Amino acid sequence: MAPLRLRDGRTATLATVLPVAWAGLHRADGTVLVAAQTSTRSGDLSRDIAWALLAALDAEPGSPVVGTGTPGEGPRLQDLLEDVPLEVEVRPGFDFWVDGVDDSSGEIAASLERANAAVVPTERLGSVEAAYWCRIRESYHLRWVLPIPEEAFFDAAARLHARQSLDLGEGTRFVGTFRAAGLVVPVWDLAAGTDAAATEPLARALLGRLDEAVAEKAPLTGDERRARAGLVSRQVTLR
Repeated sequence: MAPLRLRDGRTATLATVLPVAWAGLHRADGTVLVAAQTSTRSGDLSRDIAWALLAALDAEPGSPVVGTGTPGEGPRLQDLLEDVPLEVEVRPGFDFWVDGVDDSSGEIAASLERANAAVVPTERLGSVEAAYWCRIRESYHLRWVLPIPEEAFFDAAARLHARQSLDLGEGTRFVGTFRAAGLVVPVWDLAAGTDAAATEPLARALLGRLDEAVAEKAPLTGDERRARAGLVSRQVTLR
């Protein structure tokens, strides 16, 4: 979740999901939440969130906003917010849905129970930007929203892959990438038992190698072009 400040001075909080897949919520205490993930989407995530944000801000306290999937014309999120970086906070569960609520029951309580049961333990790394350690059952992974344009990333990753240096170290493996909201997100398998603290120096070292590879201007070699084709073929787009 992350706090949002609009250019008109109003505030809200961006969350991953909200109860019953609502697009937004104006809580009875006056706080406003908006979801990044909903059950209906128009294909323009920025427009969808902007619509839900404005609808939640204008809703009566205690009212949810149900996504329509087709919000129509209007501002996009970047048109509404102050131009400052998001300060993302990773929570262990979705209990913030009912912070300050004395008694949550019924549909919201059931939705909260289902959401918490599906949570993947996740920690955000502190030494690099937008990298997240996570554990899925007995498997450990690093998911990293890299601040590198997609084409430049694949060129750099191909150079490192051809040199067998795209992994994070012994016992790790580059899995592939997925694209979410237009951003490329590479994923690595980590050695069993590797915690977030142990992943920090591995990520810093890899970022250094990536930066050096991005700075290279020579055309890709034959081995690097083949490596690049293989990397691109493993990319999955999440909608």
